[in-house]
Amino acid sequence: MYALVDCNNFFVSCERAFQPALEGCPVVVLSNNDGCVVARSNESKEMGIKMGTPFFKVKHLVDQGKLIVRSSNYTLYGDLSARVMSLLAEVAPKLEVYSIDEAFMNMDGVRDADLRSLCSALVKKVRRWTGIPVSIGIADTKTLAKVANHFAKRYKGYKGVCVIDTPQKIRKALSLTPIGDVWGIGWRGAPKLEAAGVKTALDFAERPSEWVRGRMGVTGVRTWSELQGIRMVEDEKDEKRKSICTSRSFANMITGLDELTLRVSDFAGKCAEKLRKDGTAARTVGVFIHTNRFREDLGQYYPMASVRLDVPASSTPEIVSAALGVLKMVYRPGFEYKRAGVIVTDIVDSDSIQQTLFGFDSETRDRDDRISRVMDIVNSSGKNTLRLATQRGGHYADGIRREYCSGLYTTSWNELIQVR
Repeated sequence: MYALVDCNNFFVSCERAFQPALEGCPVVVLSNNDGCVVARSNESKEMGIKMGTPFFKVKHLVDQGKLIVRSSNYTLYGDLSARVMSLLAEVAPKLEVYSIDEAFMNMDGVRDADLRSLCSALVKKVRRWTGIPVSIGIADTKTLAKVANHFAKRYKGYKGVCVIDTPQKIRKALSLTPIGDVWGIGWRGAPKLEAAGVKTALDFAERPSEWVRGRMGVTGVRTWSELQGIRMVEDEKDEKRKSICTSRSFANMITGLDELTLRVSDFAGKCAEKLRKDGTAARTVGVFIHTNRFREDLGQYYPMASVRLDVPASSTPEIVSAALGVLKMVYRPGFEYKRAGVIVTDIVDSDSIQQTLFGFDSETRDRDDRISRVMDIVNSSGKNTLRLATQRGGHYADGIRREYCSGLYTTSWNELIQVR
């Protein structure tokens, strides 16, 4: 059996964990630069606020005291996610982290009779130890576990745990699940199926496999089979990334090369950190800088270029140096830049790097690698404590607007929650 664990309204729940006064209040969390709504409490959903709503359209509700808003605080969310996942790993024979707020627990080997009580205890433990409410859906396949999770989350009678383990329960659950809520179909695939008379997951499951294949191909048949209780979505393997991109839109447009140098250095440094975390190195480093495409009154420029390194690298000095070299190639004065980013590709395992023929740079490379490892250790708290001279200082080194950001309650000694 699979158990899908989903953190309820995760970003909002993270805010409420350290701000109990937000419980029962309509709360939304905004995207980078406080642009649009990316998370909503149940109370804000009842107000009719949609996911992706631009903040300026609901700001009047904040000004009137009817809505509480928070800027995205990914350091806090990431730390709380890690704490939740560590608790799940203690219980699950095999854990697959699907996203920051979701994980599949492969419960094969656990007695079916013990599943509900075990998961019920887990719901209580996660809430008590982290402050995050979770819901758990249990079924034979991942897609059915997703369906079960919807019921666990929406209906209080399940007390956070819904088990779909009989043909009767499966049929009932599918008949109550809109086709657009099925994992693998969603809002993109729903209109085509609804036009063919498929309104619910049960309607879809009752169609012949040939009918599904003709309209949705192999992917559709895989989802159809999962709804029949046949496992088709395998556990993901721990595959390393083939490319890494770090980019941001700026709160204010940038014209000067000096300021762009700081931002691109930050992005390149982040890419290097991710490479080292994966145990990989990149041979190609690319940079792009974009003007604001919505400002038709301004000149437009969208360059992108890359450089190939002699030897794949993962050290911060090497990746940053390469990125800044590319930036100087593509930068043109006279434009107002709204977005920039760094992309590293041609990624290989660090232990399979072949040095240059004569190895003239091996001493410098070893030094840069040691420096980078020290930076990783010191910066593990989430603070940008150690950095290159070309990088911006402070925790928020990306220039993102965060006017409503909460504290770093779990990762900064200076921002520990105060109890009085």
